[in-house]
Amino acid sequence: MCLHAIRTGSWLAPKAVTDVQRISRARLRVAALCCVAVTISLSIATAMARVRRGTHHAETSEIAKVRPRPESILWPLEIPGSQYAPLSWSDVTGWSDDDLLAAFKTFRVSCAPVAAQSGPPPDDKFLGNALREPCKAARGAQITNGDAARVFFEQNFVPLQISRLGDDAGFVTGYYEPVVEGSRTRSDVYNVPVYRRPSNLFVRGYTQDSPSLPNKGQVFRKIGRRKLVPYYDRAEIEDGKIAGRGLEIVWLKSQTDLLFMQIQGSARIKLEDGSQVRVNYDAHNGYPYTPIGRVLIERGIIPKEQMSMQRIREYMEQNPGAADELRRQNKSYIFFREVPLSEKDEAVGAQGVPLTPGRSIAVDKSLHLYGTPFYIDAMLPIESDTSSTPFRRLMVAQDTGSAIVGPARADLYFGAGPDAGRVAGRIKNAARFVLLLPKDLDPAARAKTIPLPDERPSARIAKEFPQKPKAQPDDVKGPAKDAPKDSAVKDSVGSSKTGVPLPGARPADAPKEAASTKPAGDSKPASDRRDTRSRDRQ
Repeated sequence: MCLHAIRTGSWLAPKAVTDVQRISRARLRVAALCCVAVTISLSIATAMARVRRGTHHAETSEIAKVRPRPESILWPLEIPGSQYAPLSWSDVTGWSDDDLLAAFKTFRVSCAPVAAQSGPPPDDKFLGNALREPCKAARGAQITNGDAARVFFEQNFVPLQISRLGDDAGFVTGYYEPVVEGSRTRSDVYNVPVYRRPSNLFVRGYTQDSPSLPNKGQVFRKIGRRKLVPYYDRAEIEDGKIAGRGLEIVWLKSQTDLLFMQIQGSARIKLEDGSQVRVNYDAHNGYPYTPIGRVLIERGIIPKEQMSMQRIREYMEQNPGAADELRRQNKSYIFFREVPLSEKDEAVGAQGVPLTPGRSIAVDKSLHLYGTPFYIDAMLPIESDTSSTPFRRLMVAQDTGSAIVGPARADLYFGAGPDAGRVAGRIKNAARFVLLLPKDLDPAARAKTIPLPDERPSARIAKEFPQKPKAQPDDVKGPAKDAPKDSAVKDSVGSSKTGVPLPGARPADAPKEAASTKPAGDSKPASDRRDTRSRDRQ
């Protein structure tokens, strides 16, 4: 059975983007809307032409047809919402100074589940199954020092800077495993329950005996035999909706301790007899996570530049009445399960392997594969709230979280206990992300298998409606014959060396005039047109 923790939240959103970034994104959105408008108009023209022809046959063959991608892929290679730019190893700041032996050991831990995977590669992730070969090499390598580890990574990977489309940097936060006091029995001191997953909690696509449920999506409870309704929110659960059902694992001193446990996804609970209980994420109630820190900032209670987990805890302990209302702004609620880990064991991440403090990160699992190495380059407040310490380390994706969204977004794992919590609570900084791409993965070769849009309607209509030139007087035919064939194209489209070519003129409802020259849409070589469309779709 795979027992693992799943990060469920983060206190803060990324810092506000600059004006330049906002303008850049606005231009990208405008360009995208223009492309959509052109596509819709051309699609309508194509449909009208098909109706006039009376074509009622199935179009399955046209939809399924896949044309080859251009042989040369232009960088940055943009993958859903992302952009990649190739680097040399000398461009990776601090690469030669990092303790890559520690990074190699963390990577090799991730290789066990990677090697155990079978079947075709996941098509929804760019890396596919490309980590299998580097993992095979890592498991067979005898590496005992940093220099050998550096050679291994440079022989098996190439560095690519990665960011969200239009951005030049990513964003990192920190997380840790809390250590709190608790009891197996309820008392006046320990009166806050830590619940296991209720039996009336349902997630579509999962059975009641599933080892762990997702940390996003809808969750239901059953009323009667068939009716499903949304599960209870945080306020209803805290008010006792599921109390008395034997779901209590342990009891804590405060709701604040429980809230921090739920955000981090795991915890170590010290009992009164000196023993320890380890709990990990098991399920959630289906409501989206609301950052408590953001609520405090919006209300003007804590300035954004002073926000940290420590400030939140201080506020809630000093204002218990307000803390109840504030906590319930986050309707999300996490259920745990007890896991058989010793005091020496680290928490287990979503990949199913033990996390390594300072080397494990949580990433967006919808975009990235577990086991992928990322080099993080940032200036972080490690020593204090105001410090700016260089943080340049090779880390490995071994965990995820509901608040970790985007191609260059990560949570850095700092370990267990209050010291790790103080450092993790201060992290909310911009960072440079360098993804290590396996050399066996050829971006150009993999991209060729992705279907392209259908042929431009203007070109197809010209083929379907061949037109005979009208007879013209001699005084008209001569100059037309001698005129440059592509002059009209250059005027309407412009030089191919500057800007993106515009689509050809929309065809008329009926072919009335002569077509002695090619339509504007056909004036460029076919390979150039494919280049333009492929970059627009990526």
